Amino acid sequence: MKHLFKPEVFKGIFGVLVLFLLIKILWFVVEVLWLPTTGVDQAARKGSKALYYRVKLTPNQAAAPVTNTVKRPVKQAGSIKEIKLLAIYNASDATVVTAAYKSKTKVLSRGENINGFVLEGAGNNFATFSKQSKTYKVYLVKEKSSGISAVKTISTTGPKSKSAAPKGDVADAGDHKIIDRSLLDHYAKNMDDIYKNIGIGEVRKGKDLAGFRITFVRKDSPFAKLGIRRDDVIKSINGQEINSYNAAFGVYKNIQDIDNLTLVIQRGKEEMELEYEIN
Repeated sequence: MKHLFKPEVFKGIFGVLVLFLLIKILWFVVEVLWLPTTGVDQAARKGSKALYYRVKLTPNQAAAPVTNTVKRPVKQAGSIKEIKLLAIYNASDATVVTAAYKSKTKVLSRGENINGFVLEGAGNNFATFSKQSKTYKVYLVKEKSSGISAVKTISTTGPKSKSAAPKGDVADAGDHKIIDRSLLDHYAKNMDDIYKNIGIGEVRKGKDLAGFRITFVRKDSPFAKLGIRRDDVIKSINGQEINSYNAAFGVYKNIQDIDNLTLVIQRGKEEMELEYEIN
């Protein structure tokens, strides 16, 4: 009988199987004794990119400049700096000034106030005001065209006395009017009485003073008899253009020395000439 396998081959195969079985048994023992019951998953490393980027807005390494907020001083209401002194009439028996506050002009005599500041007195180129026990000095504004301050100082003799009722009157002579000199002398010495009977305001072209306008005339006063009316614009007096405070106070200073007076006014669209004789 012929054998299919040689005994040596069979023994070799059997020996290999026994060896594999032993290895399997040893691996089982090691797995039971030393290896963990659960498996360990290894985290996969991925070369992912960041989801954000750092961007420098400055062109160089210098830090961005820091802006410092500057606090401006708050301007207090009612400041003396808001008052401008436009003109001064300073005599031994009277002190009258023209002052402006917020584009409004006001004529003040001693003791009167503008925006709460009381006029106490005046010098050659300044006026003194008081408010809440404090004294302030305001200097005269100079005219840009001539550089001359609009100030007129008049010295008169004699003690101060209260203003008496004006004497004299204005008479109508047809083509002109006759003014009693005593009436003229009264208003030359008592400027306050002028502003009780007539109101005078500024006429401006832009920021420049162009003249003066009559704002009111008291009925039955001597000024009403002169023939002037409300809204008349004074153009000139005796050929002198009245387009500045300097010119106006210049005429007032010399009013006692004239014998005739020619007043040119603008009434509406018509220019009129009023003639007066001082007698």
